Amino acid sequence: MAGPSLTAQIWIDLRTFDSSRWQAPAMGQRELGRFAGAAVIITGGAHGIGRACAARLAEEGAHIVVADLDQTAAQQVASGLAPKDRSHVPVWLDVTDASSVERAFAEAISGLGGIDVLINVAGGDTNHGTFEETADEVWVSMIELNLLGVVRCCRAAIPYLRRSDKNPAIVNVSSVNALAALGSEPYSSAKAGIGALTINLAASLAADGIRVNTVAPATIRTRNWEGQQGGADRFRHLYPLGRVGEPEDVAAAVAFLASTDAAWITGHTLPVDGGLLTGARPEFQDGPL
Repeated sequence: MAGPSLTAQIWIDLRTFDSSRWQAPAMGQRELGRFAGAAVIITGGAHGIGRACAARLAEEGAHIVVADLDQTAAQQVASGLAPKDRSHVPVWLDVTDASSVERAFAEAISGLGGIDVLINVAGGDTNHGTFEETADEVWVSMIELNLLGVVRCCRAAIPYLRRSDKNPAIVNVSSVNALAALGSEPYSSAKAGIGALTINLAASLAADGIRVNTVAPATIRTRNWEGQQGGADRFRHLYPLGRVGEPEDVAAAVAFLASTDAAWITGHTLPVDGGLLTGARPEFQDGPL
């Protein structure tokens, strides 16, 4: 635990903090688009949840940097975002490589002039055996991708977020695996680390007016399930709301937390889980898939 000076220092800084930066906008302002003119960088923005986030925030007025390891897909997403007359920038990004992160953020700044919102989506799991069978290399690779990747991107973005006058925010994408015993220990542990990172960054960046939150999705219909028998829908029976999630479900939650509608929310993890964590197990007439 940090020493007693931490709380006092935050209080001293907040005495001169402009609290209006945390206030939700008037209705008339919201009608213009919650992200009108904002520069948003989305890691893992070329597929699945990241692509849905790019589409949602672009529709609400943002200028999007689509940062992804798949450069071709990033270019396709950026060129397809609406409206066509707005600046959207594709950049190549490998979150496991610190130098790649630095280059990608420099390119993003060059393209859009600043960063107002960072959305950390890039991550993933890998096949491995039981806990006893899983080697250190798997643990290291999962932590590199899912936790240190977020750390690197936050570290690169924060200096620019401090300069933002558009209600700066960070939204991380974790997993419901961080909140319940669902297996895949290396992935789940790395995602759980995002929650601790979120709380600590929220506290340390509050005086700068930067909010930090996380969403924790459950089963989402993405390309990860393609080619598997039953696909994502084979887990439908686990969800009280009767279906698995869509990328757009997560994008809606991300958009809320990144917007000034969540102006007084920071340091939280929001499950986007169709009721999974309630523990209820519905029975459907057609039986579980």
